[in-house]
Amino acid sequence: MPFIGLGLHFFIALLFAIHALRTGRQMYWLLILFSFPLLGSLVYFVVEYLPSSRLERRGRIAARAIQKNLDPGRDVRDAQREFDLPPTAHNQMRLAGALLAAGQTAQAVEQYEACLRGPFAGDAEVILGAARAHVANGQPANAIGLLEPLQEKQPGFRPDDVGLVLAGAYAAVGRQDQAGAKYESVVERFGGIEARAELALWALANGQDALAQRELKEIEHARRHMTAHTRSLHQALFKRLDAAVQRP
Repeated sequence: MPFIGLGLHFFIALLFAIHALRTGRQMYWLLILFSFPLLGSLVYFVVEYLPSSRLERRGRIAARAIQKNLDPGRDVRDAQREFDLPPTAHNQMRLAGALLAAGQTAQAVEQYEACLRGPFAGDAEVILGAARAHVANGQPANAIGLLEPLQEKQPGFRPDDVGLVLAGAYAAVGRQDQAGAKYESVVERFGGIEARAELALWALANGQDALAQRELKEIEHARRHMTAHTRSLHQALFKRLDAAVQRP
């Protein structure tokens, strides 16, 4: 029995090691995972795996939505205060994200660009955030320049989120074939409501009526089975979609 437990610990450590390699984590995690299979796996799960998981991200999105309704400017104020005392690279990353969430896209781009010149220049989260800021600020070509190398080097890093931002950037610069292919790829692999809505919006804008109707049918089915809270989280997305459907 002890051998079975030890084997299970090493199997879990192996799974996390594969995740670390595929997502470009630091190589020291391999040493930790195999030197201390049980404790190392637990630490990796809490420090690296859980914060990047879709479940964790959904929880953070819900919490931020509630806080934003109660105090819209709090994130930026808190992030600015943290950055001022002291102005570390980590605090600068937080400020950049808060500015982007608040719609201050030019300021967000400025902060993300500073992050990309610092010690977190190769950090995938920073690169994705910078790409989002560039798209929001009307600079999709810059986003493509950031995300294509990221996707090539770290294909396992949040492929659904990276794919959606990259597809939107392709569409914005007129590379419609690549945009449609990227949207469809994300939908086929992950099938999330955001991906389906973005694909439907792209299809409506590009005369792909059959594709648009297919995705609209799937979205309508999902909306009927959503809780009120889940629908509220996607309210802005559904408004965009409803407006596009009603547009002559």
